[in-house]
Amino acid sequence: MKDSQLIYGIRAVMEAINADQPINKVFIQKGLKGELMKELESTVRKNGISASYVPIEKLNRLTRNNHQGAIAQISPVQFRDFEKMVEQVMETQNQPLFLLLDQVSDVRNFGAIIRTAECSGVHGIIVPKNGGAPITDDTVKTSAGAAFNVPIAKVDHLKDAIFYLQASGIAVTAATEKAEKEIYAVDFKQPSAIIMGSEEKGINPSTLAVVDNQAKLPLMGNIGSLNVSVACGIFLYEVVRQRR
Repeated sequence: MKDSQLIYGIRAVMEAINADQPINKVFIQKGLKGELMKELESTVRKNGISASYVPIEKLNRLTRNNHQGAIAQISPVQFRDFEKMVEQVMETQNQPLFLLLDQVSDVRNFGAIIRTAECSGVHGIIVPKNGGAPITDDTVKTSAGAAFNVPIAKVDHLKDAIFYLQASGIAVTAATEKAEKEIYAVDFKQPSAIIMGSEEKGINPSTLAVVDNQAKLPLMGNIGSLNVSVACGIFLYEVVRQRR
């Protein structure tokens, strides 16, 4: 990780958060106490920023500078406000298409998905603030720069985002091998959102319970699932096929 991607020092990190810098994660030294550290922790929680408590050795590997037990990782991409993004798309697009990612954790998978999303006409990507892959230089590189072209919004809870999309007239389809029907039976000509699950666990069961459709891909071989970025590409291009 480059020093240009980092903000270090307790006060500097708090100032960055209060200035609405696009922060991926804050690394905090385990066991560190004091009023200033409590203030930082409160600021991180209040702003819904992902935090990891790590040993000092981890912080020293991130930077040789005086970090005071706190380092923030800055995203190279500015995140959008979720509700404003949805409203703008609904006002300007006849067939809105959104993509939700339920804790996709690999930065290269994330980058590949962003690249495919840009190529297939996705109008906005929605990710959770916690648990998903950050946008790093590797993400941007794998996306071939598409991370700068597709609006990306972070939300506290994906279920709340799904409810908001549904209230806006958008049908939400979950990509899951547990589905009874295949992708080709879903009508993607209507305003749509597709949700893809994490590499290991798929989509959270409580999230599956609130979507409008569940759909799977036909698998002809012995392997039970596809890489998430590959599966996402197939889903998105089925939308393209139906809308042409």
